[in-house]
Amino acid sequence: MPRPITQNTLFYGDNLDILREYVPTESVDLVYLDPPFNSSRTYNVLFKYESGEESEAQIAAFEDTWHWNRAAFDSYQELVTEAPERVSRMMEALHDFIGPSQMLAYLVMMTIRLVELHRVLKPTGSLYLHCDPTASHYLKVILDTIFGPENFRNEIIWKRTTAHSDSGTCGNAHDVLLFYTKGKSFTWNKQYQPYEQSYLDSHYRKVDSDGRRYRTDNLTAFGLSGGGYEYEWNGVTKIWRLPKERMQELHDQGRIHYTRTGGAEYKRYLDEMPGVPLQDLWTDVNPINSQAQERLGYPTQKPLELLERIIEASSNPGDVVLDPFCGCGTTVVAAEKLGRRWIGIDVTPLAIALQRYRLEDAFPGTEFQVIGQPTTVQAARELANEDRYKFQYWALSLINARPLGGQPGSKEGKKGADRGIDGLITFMDDKTGKAKRIVIQVKSGKVNSAVIRDLSGTVGREKAAMGVLVTLENPTKDMVKEALSAGAYHSPGWNKPYPRIQILTIEELLKGAEVEMPPTAQTFRRAAREQKEQAEQPQLPLS
Repeated sequence: MPRPITQNTLFYGDNLDILREYVPTESVDLVYLDPPFNSSRTYNVLFKYESGEESEAQIAAFEDTWHWNRAAFDSYQELVTEAPERVSRMMEALHDFIGPSQMLAYLVMMTIRLVELHRVLKPTGSLYLHCDPTASHYLKVILDTIFGPENFRNEIIWKRTTAHSDSGTCGNAHDVLLFYTKGKSFTWNKQYQPYEQSYLDSHYRKVDSDGRRYRTDNLTAFGLSGGGYEYEWNGVTKIWRLPKERMQELHDQGRIHYTRTGGAEYKRYLDEMPGVPLQDLWTDVNPINSQAQERLGYPTQKPLELLERIIEASSNPGDVVLDPFCGCGTTVVAAEKLGRRWIGIDVTPLAIALQRYRLEDAFPGTEFQVIGQPTTVQAARELANEDRYKFQYWALSLINARPLGGQPGSKEGKKGADRGIDGLITFMDDKTGKAKRIVIQVKSGKVNSAVIRDLSGTVGREKAAMGVLVTLENPTKDMVKEALSAGAYHSPGWNKPYPRIQILTIEELLKGAEVEMPPTAQTFRRAAREQKEQAEQPQLPLS
């Protein structure tokens, strides 16, 4: 039985393994998951049998690929033999209906994880599964089977783009959020959406002297069950809804609108209204566009407002929020902002690094732990042997470098490799406002002085300010000598020299070593915070 997680935590690794090893039963209040699923692939490709003729070139490599391979078959076998009976029968039926395809592999991998997510949810917990229409109907059947159809709450439609041109079909402009609870009793905090402009124009047409928009409600008791109060008010005798004393209070507060005939109506101000109770069609949350301040460049990034709405609706401050496909970390950022505890899981070092930087930048001084990434040279060596691309991304994260290009195997990734660049750091250090670059190379195997000469050549060719070699193996004396011979980059803004070619070992980085470079905006902020904290410390008298 896993021990309770007492600290906000980012986990690196397969979420199935982490859920089973670290997350106790009935310990989570809210699960949000946006599993990787490449909707740009055609419907037919997803249903091609692995024994068919479809070439691998049609499928984007990396996390969006689901194959009917040994891992998928083993998970299917586990579900059929060990899962609750209705889950087992459902998986057999899907196998008979769909066949051993990539779609079935996707559904198998999702089902075995959804079983675990159901386990870790508290009896009052909720789950939101974010998907697209390509597989939402299958996922709903799976969720009905695991959670029970009686615990289905909503199929939420999020309009994620204003318009989309798809050849031969209607534009695909929405995503689906499947909302389930573990039981009948669950956390629900009523949320509101803004009024439509057409409603405001038709109902809130009046404007007060102070500029506040309002609508009016009848204050007479006509048609009101239970009667009212008959008296003269403003020269008009009627049966009113309120006693005369309360009418006087409203008048003194400026809350009564008087008609031309002397009638009295209650002013209901727009700025006091919460909005429309939350519906299952969300058109008011805008997607991340190219100009959005929160945009990180992560392809599946969801807007912070979307996660804030979900977290506020289905959890309370202090509750535990879990995202098993954490991506760029929007869920954990929203949870931190709203005072919830959180657990984030992702299988890529790049995503974990991005989440870490995002949290540290948005919430200076916040405390959380990272579990699963290498903390020793031996662990780093094992990661390199397992997957050199994951090692590369992890190594770049140690120096806050941005990986160059796209995912491994993509055209962009190949382009970066051909140019001898694995990552980039950008900075500005003069009045021109132009960004300058530091090119990064990562090596997990043997290295020699030729590597340094190549890096120096790349720095010159790319007109970069500096170059950094991150190496798992220790550099030779000749490599150090070659790096020193490259001279220095002189920063005009800081009037300070920095080594043009630098060598950093993984061992040094794990001990806290950093790239010698002009301060970036992030280090400026860090320095300002440290300076402020020092200034606030009580000064000891000199002895």
